[in-house]
Amino acid sequence: MLTPNRTARPGDSRGFQRMFAPDRLTLGVFFPIEAFSGDQPTMLGQEGLARRAEELGYAALWCRDVPLRDPSFGDVGQVYDPWVYLGWIAAQTSEIALATGALVLTLRHPLHTAKGVASVDRLSGNRLVLGIASGDRPVEFPAFGVDFEQRSALFRDNLRVVRTVLAEQFPTLQSSHGTLAGTADLIPKPMTPVPMLVTGHSGQPLDWIAKHADGWITYPRGLQRQAEVAAHWRAAVGIAAPGVFKPFVQSFYVDLSDDPDAAPTPIHLGFRGGRHFILRFLEAVRSIGVNHVILNFKYGARKAGDVLEEIGQEILPQLAASQP
Repeated sequence: MLTPNRTARPGDSRGFQRMFAPDRLTLGVFFPIEAFSGDQPTMLGQEGLARRAEELGYAALWCRDVPLRDPSFGDVGQVYDPWVYLGWIAAQTSEIALATGALVLTLRHPLHTAKGVASVDRLSGNRLVLGIASGDRPVEFPAFGVDFEQRSALFRDNLRVVRTVLAEQFPTLQSSHGTLAGTADLIPKPMTPVPMLVTGHSGQPLDWIAKHADGWITYPRGLQRQAEVAAHWRAAVGIAAPGVFKPFVQSFYVDLSDDPDAAPTPIHLGFRGGRHFILRFLEAVRSIGVNHVILNFKYGARKAGDVLEEIGQEILPQLAASQP
């Protein structure tokens, strides 16, 4: 088996380089690439849509982690286990980044998490970008025997274990899950460090995230407020990791009208509107320091494949041409 590069950094991974660069904006898309009512998608035809997203030049395919169905929450993500699904999608694609948005660290044993991380990254050719979170669905925690009120501390501890066993050979460490005494090792190791981006605050202050994460995934806000949040992030990174680029990422629900000139109207965490408005909006978020936008088509009136195609053919080239 190939030997990991011990001098590499998270920014050297193929997934990171496909998605992120200073002062630039790329687009990714959440699975399911589907518009649907209720909380459960059909998941039909996703493989073909994933391949088409890669051909069109999208930067990443995003996979959520929803261990249990909570009907009151309104969305079960892409339904399947994220490691199984990312392995399946990795086999259907070759260049596009594969990202979790976000893996719930608190509900998984960190050694199992690390095994999944390294496996998908190796099998995909170094394309994994790991979005991580502490979990926000209280109904799930009792089923896993985890104290919801302790999730912030558990998030930090599990992240420490995951990073250690991915980076070190035969490490010695103690955690709330058990002890590694230097006599066993986790394999495989990733070829380069897998980028890890914290989603929301996950119970942590911003300066902690700036120090311990390789980027930050946050939520859509009004442009003025988002500009302030992005500025706070850059300031925190400047203190915690001077000279290191750590991207700022946001999600965005979009219902693309078939009229390219349609005026915008708000929807949940996004907008309904024509492609001319969507392009102006994306150029605006780039100008305030957003490096990657994750599109979600759940609330769309049109077929998601048609929306994927129109954005890929009409918006992505113009967005790329307008950037340095």
